[in-house]
Amino acid sequence: MQVKYSTNLNEIPGLTEFEKAALKQVTDKFVFRLNDYYLQLIDWSDLNDPIRRLVIPNSDELREYGRWDASDEDTNYVVKGCQHKYKTTALLLVSEVCGAYCRFCFRKRLFRADVQEAIPDVQDGIDYIARTPEINNVLLTGGDPFILTTRKLRNIIAALRSIEHVKIIRIGSKLPVFNPMRIYEDQELLDLIRTYSTEEKRIYVMAHVNHPREITAEARACFKALYEAGAIVVNQSPVLRGINDDPAVLGELLDKLSWAGVTPYYFFVNRPVAGNNGFVLTLEEVYRIVEEAKSRTSGLGKRVKLCMSHTSGKIEILAIENGKAYLKYHQSRDRDYGKLMILDCPKEATWFDELPGNEKYWHKPMKKTTDIVSVNELPDMPQKKNVNLNESALS
Repeated sequence: MQVKYSTNLNEIPGLTEFEKAALKQVTDKFVFRLNDYYLQLIDWSDLNDPIRRLVIPNSDELREYGRWDASDEDTNYVVKGCQHKYKTTALLLVSEVCGAYCRFCFRKRLFRADVQEAIPDVQDGIDYIARTPEINNVLLTGGDPFILTTRKLRNIIAALRSIEHVKIIRIGSKLPVFNPMRIYEDQELLDLIRTYSTEEKRIYVMAHVNHPREITAEARACFKALYEAGAIVVNQSPVLRGINDDPAVLGELLDKLSWAGVTPYYFFVNRPVAGNNGFVLTLEEVYRIVEEAKSRTSGLGKRVKLCMSHTSGKIEILAIENGKAYLKYHQSRDRDYGKLMILDCPKEATWFDELPGNEKYWHKPMKKTTDIVSVNELPDMPQKKNVNLNESALS
């Protein structure tokens, strides 16, 4: 099935002419892209439909809030296109295009014309990984790696598989629910996974499923094809106001993922990223929603961890009770893994930096390379890239 993409709100039939005109100011600042497969999942009779909120621009995005790079990823780069924040893990940003653009995306900065972090040629990153033996797993991300042609993806994966110390390759992707046919109808792609996901060196697909309605028959066919090809599929999702902030909905998501054989991996707190004001929940709200959702599912669903992807590391929320936040470093830039933190948690706190005393536990890191300019230092109004691309162009 050939999926049709659009970057023009005027081509979205569910929007009124007034909405199209009103939202142009939003798309002038934050890029828009959608396809006709995902469009059909929207209930246009419901202005608050969660699938609609996930991909259709909203005027809330123009409210002053957050930073373009809320986790200071510019300090993680070792060479262009490659981040090395945690000891054993490297990230290769292999694409600056996605199947659609989630309105809450924490890397929406990549779609600005004046930002060049994801690059077509990641050879420098592969070379860095090859000479850094502590790296045993590599995450392909961006943008969405499955937007690349299978030939280009094969070249990257084959190069990584030639490095003995790289045991795990991870592919972060929304395409299993944005455009599942791109995966399960591409036998060459499935053969690629079958070749390079072995008993000793697995390929993991880190799916981004945010709502149970995204798990369609097509999505389940995609999960099945990936499993039969030898990949392991896990899921990560932020908890977002108006999308999945209902314990019943989040519990249903945990169940449906488990039933489809997809391991619930992370729930994330929304990062304070520019444009994300409408999705914000307090830490206390997020913790309560996740705990209530977990109470509705089996032990399989309860494996999920609730974390903040902070500049200093992945901070797991263990509990929020009686005005206190009980936290620990699940991942740590400074390698302080497991460090327990007990901090006051004001009712209105939405992020680690808003907890009194947080500054005792971390410091702002220095850049590892001057090749990357922090988007936080650029003008707030971006230049936009031309993203009117189909997968076939990304060769």
